[in-house]
Amino acid sequence: MTGGSAAVGGWTIDWLGDVRRAPDTRVQAVAEGPVALAVVGDCPVTDQELHATLADVRAGQWGELTRWPGSYWVVASDGRLRFVCGDLAGIRAVYYTLCGDEPAAWATEAGLLGRPLVPDLPWLAARLAVGEHHWPHHTPYAQIRLVPGGFGLLLAPGAPPQLVDIRRITPVDELREGAERFGRALTDAVQHRIHAVGAVVGADLSGGLDSSAAVVLAADAGTVHAVTYTDGYTSGEDMAFAARVAEQTGTRHTVATGGDEQLPFGFPAGQPTGVEPVLEAAMYAMDTAYLRPVRGLPLHLTGHGGDIVLDSSSACWVRLLQDGRRREAHRQVVAFARLRNTAPGPYWKAIKQAAVLGRAGSLECAAKALERGPVTPQTAVGGWSWCRLGAGASWLTAEGRHEVAALLRQAARDQQPEHADEFDQWAALRSVGASARGWAPYAEQLGVRPVYPYLDNEVVRAAFAVPALARRGLVTYKPLLRAALPALPHWLTSRRSKGSFTAQRIAGLARHQGLLDKLIASSPLTAGGLIDPAAVRAALAQAARGQSATVIADLHQLIVTCWWLTGQTAGKKVTAC
Repeated sequence: MTGGSAAVGGWTIDWLGDVRRAPDTRVQAVAEGPVALAVVGDCPVTDQELHATLADVRAGQWGELTRWPGSYWVVASDGRLRFVCGDLAGIRAVYYTLCGDEPAAWATEAGLLGRPLVPDLPWLAARLAVGEHHWPHHTPYAQIRLVPGGFGLLLAPGAPPQLVDIRRITPVDELREGAERFGRALTDAVQHRIHAVGAVVGADLSGGLDSSAAVVLAADAGTVHAVTYTDGYTSGEDMAFAARVAEQTGTRHTVATGGDEQLPFGFPAGQPTGVEPVLEAAMYAMDTAYLRPVRGLPLHLTGHGGDIVLDSSSACWVRLLQDGRRREAHRQVVAFARLRNTAPGPYWKAIKQAAVLGRAGSLECAAKALERGPVTPQTAVGGWSWCRLGAGASWLTAEGRHEVAALLRQAARDQQPEHADEFDQWAALRSVGASARGWAPYAEQLGVRPVYPYLDNEVVRAAFAVPALARRGLVTYKPLLRAALPALPHWLTSRRSKGSFTAQRIAGLARHQGLLDKLIASSPLTAGGLIDPAAVRAALAQAARGQSATVIADLHQLIVTCWWLTGQTAGKKVTAC
């Protein structure tokens, strides 16, 4: 969609102007005089429900336009104001920019805004050093902004764009109170799609709780063809659980066995670059191998996002301290550490520090640390932090550290949640939403149409209504899933382990080390003086030997960013405002 003439890639609605959309995208629209509403995407709303919602458009109750199942954009007008939004997770993106004195332009693709797509190198360096969640409105492109997941864009004649909070979470007191609602929302999110297509659907089946639960729900409503990837580095336990789920549900199950050609970081010829760097870009050869059997099916279910809605992080213990519940916070931290045979001291120290400093104070401390000189990466075992200087921060040059410090101070002044658990869950949700959004061009080339039931608006709302502390199971892993779907087999919901791609990534780094060295050395981040290729080269060599697994996540991010930058079209002629 583009605003001014609203777009979602070749359909036309008079009040929206010229609109373009992808083939087969569902569009539903109603209007009564100057009041109009359109829903674009995967949404089972009826015409009667749309007409009833025009009353909310007249009243400016914009958040009420986002309470249907599915994943979709909403565009509405009351005759004077125009409102546009995507979903809470940000899969359905809305980009916008200002063009001098002209009205704000908005679009569902950055390339439709008519502005040069110039990569924002300092922000990309900051994203590598401290994560992207401090700047939810930033994009990889200079001068182009993103409406953060959970917000909509309100446009009024002669006024700057206004962000409108559409999250509307109604909290409950405990897990049991919210579990039934979550179970209904998740079941509906899976099964309404199965009923709508009335045909065989594809599904990921990794063997983990999230994809397994989705397959069980889908198999109750229709016919599923599940696919699993395995290789010499994959967890045998994952494979055993996947096979057992397929057998119990009667699901057709295809297992793809990968080899060295499917290891990460190969970036095979013909792989699309995409509109933003995403970690999944490094796994394209693996995706190609295991998704081939379900190519062309009407939809493909995934468990992506399940970790975010079903679980929470140790930020919930920081929230306890923020609320003055010190004794309970300490008890939780000690119990967590003992269950993992780990000393509780480092966790407790980090959590106390996070509570004392707060968000703005933590960002200021990180900025000062960067300005003082080269930093030593902080390890992930030290508990939750508002802003962790990871291995990526240690690869910055002096200029890079200065740029990132300035961006951190800017972020400290921005309005974001000050409760640790709330900040963390929305940051994590937007991160997985960006991952799903960024994978769209890869999915298109692979011939699959992914859906993400765990990231539907009503599923997210139902999950986040349950306190983060209640979702943080110490003894039971992902207790919300067990409570919400008691019919799931106990052998599945009692699983506590989780598979990992660390071994594959180490093998991929070793196999492609020489090419990756050259990629990083020739990157605009290096040419722009923001990262030190020698420091990265040393870290890459260690990781490829399996000697430094703690830096792999940051290396992964750097590599896909450098690869993405090589495919950008900043030099193409684009009409600017």
